[in-house]
Amino acid sequence: MSQGIGVVGLYVRDQDEALEFYVGKLGFRVHTDARNGDYRWLTVQHPDQPSLQLGLFKPQAPVLDASTAQTVSEIVAKGAMPPLVLDVDDCRVDYARLLAAGVEFTQAPEERYGSVDANFRDPSGNGWKMIESRRASA
Repeated sequence: MSQGIGVVGLYVRDQDEALEFYVGKLGFRVHTDARNGDYRWLTVQHPDQPSLQLGLFKPQAPVLDASTAQTVSEIVAKGAMPPLVLDVDDCRVDYARLLAAGVEFTQAPEERYGSVDANFRDPSGNGWKMIESRRASA
């Protein structure tokens, strides 16, 4: 039996807005977009990492009750969730490319910890840390 993580979920306020951001700006591609009533299972993949899907999920029933969904939405909007990490070959080049695509950065590329990193947030408030891979800088 093989095991592994196939989907990592991320709460977003609007799935269409998230889809435009992750596909249109970051260059991910849609893996699954399926609906069951008001519930939508939406996942995307990074083109260089097809074994892992990023689930773009709206906090809602049947997973959460209405009160909890509202609380989760507020927490995400404040940027209080742990950041996700995007490995890149050249942080400064990708920063310029994503900035030109309309990604709003909260931190420009900085050298630290033996690498270069930058921070941005998606339209829902989820934080991302873009880190230059050590093998690229070696």
